[in-house]
Amino acid sequence: MEDLKQDFLKYQAKTTPHPLALSIKRAKGVYITSTSGKKYLDFVAGVSACSLGHRHPKIISAIRKQINKYMHVMVYGEFAQQPTVQLCKELVSILPKNQQSIFLTNSGTEAIEGALKLAKKATRRNELIGSFKSYHGSTQGALSLLGSENQKEGYRPLIPGSRFIQFNNLEDLNQITTKTAAVILETIQGGAGFILPKKDYLKKVKERCEEVGSLLILDEIQPGFGRTGSFFGFEHYSVEPDIVVMGKGMGGGLPIGAFSASYILMEVLMDKPKLGHISTFGGNPVIAAACLATLRELRDSKIITQIKKKEALFRNELKHEKIKEIRGKGLMLAIILKDSETANKVVLRCMDKGLIVFWLLWEKKAVRLSPPLIIKENDIRKGCAIIREVLDNV
Repeated sequence: MEDLKQDFLKYQAKTTPHPLALSIKRAKGVYITSTSGKKYLDFVAGVSACSLGHRHPKIISAIRKQINKYMHVMVYGEFAQQPTVQLCKELVSILPKNQQSIFLTNSGTEAIEGALKLAKKATRRNELIGSFKSYHGSTQGALSLLGSENQKEGYRPLIPGSRFIQFNNLEDLNQITTKTAAVILETIQGGAGFILPKKDYLKKVKERCEEVGSLLILDEIQPGFGRTGSFFGFEHYSVEPDIVVMGKGMGGGLPIGAFSASYILMEVLMDKPKLGHISTFGGNPVIAAACLATLRELRDSKIITQIKKKEALFRNELKHEKIKEIRGKGLMLAIILKDSETANKVVLRCMDKGLIVFWLLWEKKAVRLSPPLIIKENDIRKGCAIIREVLDNV
């Protein structure tokens, strides 16, 4: 429907001057169908949000069962609602032992805000340290710890006391001091080009935080919920953060976020003052039911154990002279090309050929590959063949 595209461009606020503006009719599994009837193989999964693909039957069933009981009944933290309580209980069971309490939010960036507030109140310090080229969301607190100066133009003043270190730079750890409330890092830097931590970097950050009494917050919004081949990305690096932030893939395609911590830490939001962090729709029972179905399917099936094999297939199928390297881990991969112009052409021409890939925020030479975790090997081969064909002609 051409009217849908035109109305989208006219009435819906845009985030860029040139959105892709694909008009959507339906989506199922790893395919999206436009209003013109054209099918697209999805290698993006709503930017890592649709872990089990589109409209997974177990998620749909969980939603239907819950809406037949009740939807929103009370603001977060007042009523005991079965899917919400059960979600928190089962999340705690898969997290490290120091993570004992869950605060559910509406999005990843809202969870970041809660985590930052928690760290400042618990430590009674106000300095926050992030990393250059990081991305934690677009709200004011998250933006303050976002590691791209250009992105902050027009929005200052931001939160004072925000400082930055270089990811993977051990010398910079000396900047973490007794004035630091928390260090917040993405377990794997997303917008920077899917940069992995090296040489026990995360462990050494945690050790430094313990030395000076500050907290380590790990942002698992992208790598969490199986995308890297373990339930959480930090499991690969033998580190236990003080606060874990989650989002994106945990909701099976519905909006949710969360941050977790120990009982002792989380209790500081409970009193003095009361209502230290509140939300109307956080922990919504319908969304919690969808998230619980997602968690159980990822936990109880073989999906996560197959990620390493699927990553290897992607790397094998994407051997091409124009690909400089493939960064990332699991099904959180970035093809690095010679320049941003080539990356732009690949994204747009792949879409013309029925394959959805996407950009990364700061690394302009990159093409994002973050398909649903349920993707089959034949669809991996099919999509990679399209990428190779496009690269042959750019």
